[in-house]
Parts: sequence; structure tokens; C-alpha cells
Amino acid sequence: MSPQNKIIVWEFSFYYDSHQALKMVNLSIRANEIFAIFGPARSGKTTLLKSLNRLTDLVYGSSHTGTILLDGDDIYDPKQSLTQLRRRVGIVFDLPIPLPMSIYDNVVYGPRLRGTTQKGLLDETVEKSLRSAVLWEEVKDRLQTSALRLSGGQQQRLCIARILALEPEVLLLDEPCSGLDPISTTSIEETLTRLKKEYTIILVPHNIQQASRVADRCGFFLNSELIEEGPTYQLFTSPKDQRTEDYITGRFG
Repeated sequence: MSPQNKIIVWEFSFYYDSHQALKMVNLSIRANEIFAIFGPARSGKTTLLKSLNRLTDLVYGSSHTGTILLDGDDIYDPKQSLTQLRRRVGIVFDLPIPLPMSIYDNVVYGPRLRGTTQKGLLDETVEKSLRSAVLWEEVKDRLQTSALRLSGGQQQRLCIARILALEPEVLLLDEPCSGLDPISTTSIEETLTRLKKEYTIILVPHNIQQASRVADRCGFFLNSELIEEGPTYQLFTSPKDQRTEDYITGRFG
């Protein structure tokens, strides 16, 4: 295993009862890159994303075969702590759901659950997390106001900050810009580009144009299979598989 590989997915298949949602996926994701997973609806993108921090465990009747390694350790090992895994691998969904409390309390919610009570440490966490999510300058003078009063784009960046407060290593983002206007979308994309200096980011983009703008590498999924993966530029300009080219050029999907 290359030392730069943060995550390795090896011959991974996933089932919801008898329905196979992923078929023998093999994929390596490097540290400190943005890897985009794109493809038509029901191609397995979100299932793979949720498998990476085992949110799929919550689905009754689901099962898998194969292996997912995080820094060389099998995340499905029975000795694996789910709490620890989900702290290391945080997930942000398409619909921002801030907690009905202040901006400050949203960010420190996770650290407080972990037992952090010292105000100085919490204050430091809030500023660092909001700065990382490129939200600090917009909200630093109103941290005690309700998070529900923020715009949609600000709420999404707050949800990212809430995950960052737990000091993860990997960020999973499932269409984080799907309900946002172009200006908010640009803010989120700029935030992701900054964040990859410190985190590994796996993104299901809102559309393939977003993948082309922000991703270092991409994987194209179709009918539960990984068809092709590689550097974004190569995938978008000279894909090796005709199905990839057909999807990117809009012939289907």
C-alpha cells in the first residue's frame, strides 16, 4: 500500500437485502485530495459514501463483502470503534440541518459531548472551525444568534464547521451545494479547496461541472459499478471508457 493512500476500497460490494447497490468496487483515495464520485442517480455513489463511515450499518438487512481500509486498518474489523471511526470520517449531507441553537452552540455541540467544558478551549475551537469553513468573518459578531437565521450557504458551511470541530481526517460530502444559489456554491467550492490542505475530501458533486472545477481525481459510477477513475483532467478530456464519455458529454443521464 502506498503511504499516500488514505483510503483503499478493495473488491467491495454492498447489498440492501437482495438488491446489490455496489459491485466489486476497487478504489484508492489519496491523503489531502478532493476525490469526486459522479454518475447518474442510483449508481451507488451515496451508498459508497455512507459505507466509508459505516452509516450503512443503520440500514436493516444490509450486508457487504470486501474490504475498506483507513490508514491500513479495516473499518469493518469487529474491534473497530464506530464512535472513533465516525469522528475520524465526518459526513455532511445535501440539506444543511443546523441545530436549533446559537451558531456558537452548534459548533461546540460535538466537543461538549466528548467532555470538553473549558470555555477557552471551546472558544478556540469555534474560531478555528469557523475560519476553516470560511465563515468566521461573516458571523464573528453574532455567535450567540440563532443558526437558523443564517442563509442556506452559511448554514451549509456551519454544518462543515460543526464536523471540523471534532477534528476529523476525512470529510464526506453528499451534494453539499444541491439547494444553493451560484454565489453560495462558489463559497462552498472555495472552502473545499482550502480544506484539502488539512483533510482528505470525498465529494458527491451536485453536477459534473462541479467535479471538473474542484476535484483532483474522479470516479464515474454507473449501475452500481465503478466504470473508470483517474485524474479529473484526464477523465474529462480523454476518458478510456465510452460510457464515461457518453455521460460527460450528456448523451445519457
